[in-house]
Amino acid sequence: MAIYAIGDVQGCDAELCALLDRLGPVRGRDELWFVGDLVNRGPRSLEVLRRVRDLGDQAIVTLGNHDLHLLACALAGDPPVAAGDLHAVLSAPDRDELIDWLRRRPLAHYRPDLNSLLVHAGAAPAWNPLQTVKLAREVSDCLQGEAAGEFLRSMYGAQPDRWDDGLEGTDRLRCITNCLTRIRFCSADGRLDFDSKGPPDQPPPGLLPWFEVPGRATAAVRVIFGHWSALGLLLRENLLGLDTGCVWGGQLTAARIDGPLRLVSVASPGYRAIGD
Repeated sequence: MAIYAIGDVQGCDAELCALLDRLGPVRGRDELWFVGDLVNRGPRSLEVLRRVRDLGDQAIVTLGNHDLHLLACALAGDPPVAAGDLHAVLSAPDRDELIDWLRRRPLAHYRPDLNSLLVHAGAAPAWNPLQTVKLAREVSDCLQGEAAGEFLRSMYGAQPDRWDDGLEGTDRLRCITNCLTRIRFCSADGRLDFDSKGPPDQPPPGLLPWFEVPGRATAAVRVIFGHWSALGLLLRENLLGLDTGCVWGGQLTAARIDGPLRLVSVASPGYRAIGD
């Protein structure tokens, strides 16, 4: 059995095909862990969704912010942000099946036997792995229920910008979602910043990368994540960052995580200019 974690695909289906060809995963034996953001910005989001869905139980997918945006476009009626590059998905004959499949993906996946936590962007510094999964499940339950559209309409926003156990309702769900799918920089007390997207060695004043907050409760578990293309490949003890900027002309990267780390990457011609 082999388990590979795969970085942000973002609609880059040709690169995903090439990467899967190189990995040669065996159905029924091997697992593919996707850090999220399967869709948007790249040219073939529809094909990526179909391909990953057709992997069945072989694929573990955590939702990213672009995946949630697709759900909002499909389920929220009139989301406050435009559909962008998602029109092919939204007009596909199998749209409903794809959306139903996507809304049932988790926002966090934890394997204690591998000491590994899979998320899209990161986790609030105060959350331990079990708490991360438990809170992620609150959002998943909402996405799979009748109130999904209502939440997705109100999902956009930067407040509350710091986790508090006493948060309730939409504020609670929005904060959990932002921590798991949008976090990059934050303050030492866990206050999130949503404006800065640059490299981690150029933090805004008073901020630091979420994974460098002293006393972070996930420090003892390997956190596998994406979302931060300016960070690029990050290989540190108990940290594996896999957004290597495929859609921007970087690479799509996979890492074997069930034994000695092995990296496999395919190059991309790029479909977006950085900053677009």
